Amino acid sequence: MGLHSLVWFEILLVFGCYKYAFCDQNGFLSLSCGGTVNFVDSSNITWTPDSTYVTTGTPSTVNFPEGNSSSIIPIRFFPETKGRKCYWLPIKNVSSLVLVRTKFLYKNYDGLAKPPTFSVSLGTAIATTINLANADPWTEEFLWPVNKDYLSLCLNSVPGGGFPVISSVEVRPLPEGAYTSSLQDSPNKSLRKCYRINCGYTNGSLRYPFDQYDRIWDADQNYTPFHLSTSFDIQSTFNLSSNNQSLPLSVLQTARVLTRRDDLTYNLPLSSILGDYSIVLYFAGILPVSPTFDVLIDGGLLQSNYTVKSGEVSNLSFTIYGINNMNITLKSTRFYPLLSAIEVFEIVYIPAASSLTTVSALQVIQKSTGLDLGWEDDPCYPFPWDHIGCTGSLVTSLDLSNIILRSIGPRFGDLLDLQTLDLHNSSLAGAIQNLGSLQQLEKLNLSFNQLKSFGSELGDLVNLQVLDLRNNSIDSIVPDSLGQLKSLHLLNLEYNKLQGTLPQSLNRQTLDIRTSGNLCVSFSMSTCTDADMSRNSSIEAPQVTLFTTTKTHSSHIHIVVILAAIGGVIFALVIVSVAVVLYVRRKDTGVTFKDSMDMRDCIAAKSYSYKEIKAATKNFKEVIGRGSFGSVFVGKFPNGKQVAVKVRYDNSQLGAEAFINEVCLLSQIRHQNLVSLEGFCHESKQQILVYEYLPGGSLADNLYGAKSKKMTLGWGRRLKIAVDAAKALDYLHNGSEPRIIHRDVKSSNIMLDKEMNAKVCDFGLSKQVTQADASHVTTVVKGTAGYLDPEYYATQQLTEKSDIFSFGVVLLELICGREPLSRAGAPDSFNLVLWAKPYLQAGAFEIVDEQLKGTFAEESMHKAAAIAARSVERDAAQRPNIAEVLAELKEAYSIQLSYLATAGTVS
Repeated sequence: MGLHSLVWFEILLVFGCYKYAFCDQNGFLSLSCGGTVNFVDSSNITWTPDSTYVTTGTPSTVNFPEGNSSSIIPIRFFPETKGRKCYWLPIKNVSSLVLVRTKFLYKNYDGLAKPPTFSVSLGTAIATTINLANADPWTEEFLWPVNKDYLSLCLNSVPGGGFPVISSVEVRPLPEGAYTSSLQDSPNKSLRKCYRINCGYTNGSLRYPFDQYDRIWDADQNYTPFHLSTSFDIQSTFNLSSNNQSLPLSVLQTARVLTRRDDLTYNLPLSSILGDYSIVLYFAGILPVSPTFDVLIDGGLLQSNYTVKSGEVSNLSFTIYGINNMNITLKSTRFYPLLSAIEVFEIVYIPAASSLTTVSALQVIQKSTGLDLGWEDDPCYPFPWDHIGCTGSLVTSLDLSNIILRSIGPRFGDLLDLQTLDLHNSSLAGAIQNLGSLQQLEKLNLSFNQLKSFGSELGDLVNLQVLDLRNNSIDSIVPDSLGQLKSLHLLNLEYNKLQGTLPQSLNRQTLDIRTSGNLCVSFSMSTCTDADMSRNSSIEAPQVTLFTTTKTHSSHIHIVVILAAIGGVIFALVIVSVAVVLYVRRKDTGVTFKDSMDMRDCIAAKSYSYKEIKAATKNFKEVIGRGSFGSVFVGKFPNGKQVAVKVRYDNSQLGAEAFINEVCLLSQIRHQNLVSLEGFCHESKQQILVYEYLPGGSLADNLYGAKSKKMTLGWGRRLKIAVDAAKALDYLHNGSEPRIIHRDVKSSNIMLDKEMNAKVCDFGLSKQVTQADASHVTTVVKGTAGYLDPEYYATQQLTEKSDIFSFGVVLLELICGREPLSRAGAPDSFNLVLWAKPYLQAGAFEIVDEQLKGTFAEESMHKAAAIAARSVERDAAQRPNIAEVLAELKEAYSIQLSYLATAGTVS
């Protein structure tokens, strides 16, 4: 087929796109950066302004020369010097892999003739660096593995680089299963396009609609092989069963074919120094013969005697590490080697994201400051947020000094990896609180505040080395628990309102205590004198002083006083020594005396040895879930029983209290909609829970996780899951004594068995409430961002209605098919409750999950939506109780079943 025939073929193909929707734009997102109007380009692609997807930057235009004419192109530049300049690109339910293409344009729009330099990041990865002095315009393209509902694309300023600027952003879904060899099924890799060559084709670039996924295939003529060869253009019919990348026919029907020479070589320069690359070579048997040849890259033989069969399509994928130039050679063995297309990608490694618990805690803390600190997306990658320091993906330092906080909120306790916390001069008042779980903390600066009390949690900071409390108003007794902090080497108590004796546990040479500026602080057992109070000197080691006098009686008195003091000191040392021995013995066992008694009380739960657990999980081989507590592994005991094994992380600080709480609670309660506890392991430092195994996964995973890509939950099934979960909560609230408040109801804590029956799990944060305390329990706020009851957060008073709010959020997830907090879409839709509630109260169903449209009875949806909206009322008194919620959901489910029976479906 010659050039003339190919043109007609392409015309027919375009016609086919219109007539039969062969080329569907489903999932395409095309943003005109800085643009103000929608338009359709020459390829029939619809473009929209970018203002919905970015919250910073300034629109402008450039005069872009094209041949003998020019056109006005919109752009967006970012004069902000701090913070990230990010686009939030929705990629939910498009495919497992998306193509992201960006175009950057300067063209001296600002008249300064200084093209900028800046970096571009995708998610947590620095993807590339743009230098518009080298090329203007500059286009970049990436293949990104989808693991969230959105992707952040950020432009990051570099010192002296000028203002980042961008012209367009495009997102294109790619076929399922494409490029798996290049990515090796790893969610931690992305691919940056270096070359995409349509071998044998010299008439410009091809893209949509010829490639339905809008990949741009560049002409072969720009990549002249070392040895000239013939380009073939033959109309052929192919067996496309192995065409997993879905290459377009217009690419497959051309090829570069070697004739009259021994080898065909492409020389492809690379921009990175010693980078890692993925190469995909495509072959289509357009000749009546089946050539055989060797494939060499940079002189190394990677594939020998490879055969391209006539009429078939195939490809080869290779990964090459640490190179900065690439030669691809086909060496003839039999007949004529041919090559249809080449793709070369630089591998971009994606750093692990910070934990969702950490991110949500920091976002709540930012909100409490009333300031926009620029905290968006991941706190550690690609660059740490302002005020934050990281070690890898762990947030290990936080500096909010000189920012008005007034109190240390409960979410500080979720920053489990903090090693340094600086809150000096932040208007803190009252007692020190909410820091007891920060057991990695080494340096704590709370100086220059108005704190009044030490609180009760400082003794839990077992790794604390420096505690700075100077210039506060603390007038309480220095707690003995500070002396148990064996790593503490600096305690600064200067300029407070302290007086009296210090605990002897602090009296050691390795600890520097500073106390000047207080009324009187001393290790001495005698009462402070006026002279002592006026000196306000720093504490020195206690000394025994002998006073000489001529009066025998006075000498005797002094000797008696001295001997009594010495005896008292010796007695105190004996008591301290005994306490230390008991403490060390208790610590060495890994189980406290209280823990041991609590565990003995849980007689219904079976105790497993660590050896048994290790054997059942095959040395903790297969991970099936992860959470703030730790990882969950699948296991199998010798009797054939399959179990889920939850193992506490070494750096998790939820502690023995949550572990014992869950063991004891689940040992006492049984219900068909509660995950049953099979046993536990509590050896030394091991804290392991063994549950029944539920193969259906979590509700979250089935709604918008990996399982959602394989199967859609129908409305009837969603209601059945809601009814099951409501039954579990009804049992906890009304069917047990004492009553139980779950405190962490969320979709990831609702598990499904193989018949998709729902069971509620994870009782580590649960609270038992007696009838006498049924109104509320005052407690430290714990829970998950997006599900947390706002009244509980504000008052720290936990009630059963707190569970109702969280369950109401789950109902909204079932209705809308999205997460409680999501960056996908417009900023006003980030919070599911704030976004969905007005629609549901108005009976407007445009926010219902697209996958449910046309499959539900409207009356059923009305009932579910109404009870969901009532459940997430800010005022707890206006929320229904769980019995009311369950009754409404049962009725909605019954209506849906009747509707399905009438329609003849079973979903």
